[in-house]
Amino acid sequence: MKKIDHTKLKATPEIENFSGKYEDSNLISKFLVDNYFKSVEKLLNKTATINSAHEIGCGEGRSTMKINKMISNLTASEYVESLIPLAKNNNPHLTIFQESVYELKYEDNSVDLVLLLEVLEHLDFPKLALEELKRISKKYIILGVPREPLWRFLNICRFKYLRHFGNTPGHLNHWSKKSIIKLVEKEYGKVIAIESPIPWTIILAEKHSS
Repeated sequence: MKKIDHTKLKATPEIENFSGKYEDSNLISKFLVDNYFKSVEKLLNKTATINSAHEIGCGEGRSTMKINKMISNLTASEYVESLIPLAKNNNPHLTIFQESVYELKYEDNSVDLVLLLEVLEHLDFPKLALEELKRISKKYIILGVPREPLWRFLNICRFKYLRHFGNTPGHLNHWSKKSIIKLVEKEYGKVIAIESPIPWTIILAEKHSS
């Protein structure tokens, strides 16, 4: 695995504001987020028995709270160290620790399912991240990204990030449904199910046998 110099990355998760993510009380936002996690649950229901699952990039642990209601034996991690206490406070019974997506702490082929939700679009090196996910996962990944160009269009409709043509600050990568499927199938394995809750693409993929 190529060593990453984190001081030279364009990604700036330390200064991005993830406060309240997935907890917006706005009715439209709540509707969209509820649909998002219903889609995650549908994909989980398509997997075989899962004895271990790990969420990467959990932030404050809001998504972790929702996923933990769907699946047991869940652990989580976050790169920004200051967010770890918040994630642990929101998930007091779970193991949550600090790690980089480029240098995951689990052993090879040790986790049945790895989840990466709304993280890949923030990364300088998405292919290297998928390489690490493939290394630690035993069978599956569930990966969610914003669906472009719909994501930007909806931001513009709500008069957000107009100077950036609707691009959310911190989003370094932009995938259509077709292009994210192509990337995952090249770098990880066969896409076996897809959910498209507006405005995201969420993929369940099964690891290539080697």
